[in-house]
Amino acid sequence: MFKIVTKGQIWEFQSPQIMAIMNATDDSFYEASRVNNVLWAIDKAREFIQEGASIIDIGGQSTRPGASLHTPQQELTNVLPIIEAIHASFPKTLISIDTYHSKVAEAALKAGAQIVNDISCGNFDENMLKVVADYQAAYVGMHITGDQNSMHIIPERTAIIQDLVSYFIHKKMTLADKGITNWIIDPGFGFGKSVVDNFTIVKELKKLELIELPILLGVSRKSSIYKTLNITAAEALNGSTVLHTVGILNGASILRVHDVKEAKQVIELSPYLI
Repeated sequence: MFKIVTKGQIWEFQSPQIMAIMNATDDSFYEASRVNNVLWAIDKAREFIQEGASIIDIGGQSTRPGASLHTPQQELTNVLPIIEAIHASFPKTLISIDTYHSKVAEAALKAGAQIVNDISCGNFDENMLKVVADYQAAYVGMHITGDQNSMHIIPERTAIIQDLVSYFIHKKMTLADKGITNWIIDPGFGFGKSVVDNFTIVKELKKLELIELPILLGVSRKSSIYKTLNITAAEALNGSTVLHTVGILNGASILRVHDVKEAKQVIELSPYLI
């Protein structure tokens, strides 16, 4: 179905995959995703793997609306011991570093990460794409507008899918100039998008296949789900599963999730619905 080429290795997948969210922060919007010590992180990683995750995405900076911004050094303090421990304990599991700082990405890759998950797609740090290329790391680049302080402001737009296609066509050329041709696109559900935009992305995800790159969908427990249902993030598992199902049927290659077992069930059932 798709390949992840990273640090001299080829990881080939014949079905959609699960990226499990692990937040090494104390202010992530979903409390159950937080870990604050190495032993806890190892236990959580083991649970994720047993439930069906092939990628663990570790972040040391919350990007929710209103979150305080950390320095790269703060991020490194949060994530490096966890990356090193998980890589040592589960060397056959892909580790992703969720950061837009090139300094954090480089240190994480040295510590055992194989993927850089960058919400800015290289927009926030001019050295990020060079680090990815130098280390031959796999890369996830997200659609975003604005900067660190304005990325949740919703710009005026008339056609979100058209905007996404234009953005990723441009980014595909930019990354190719840096020697990065095999990467993963993320349409950026929840980042500078209206509720209508977000649900349109999921409904019309298949239109992004013309970019000819794998698609990551990150909708898990986000506010467009729980605010629409008038519930909390802690109550948004069922709503997330609905969107995961639609996303998989519309061509998502990777689901970035808090709840691995339930997402795995979506992937296992989806061939019977096509």
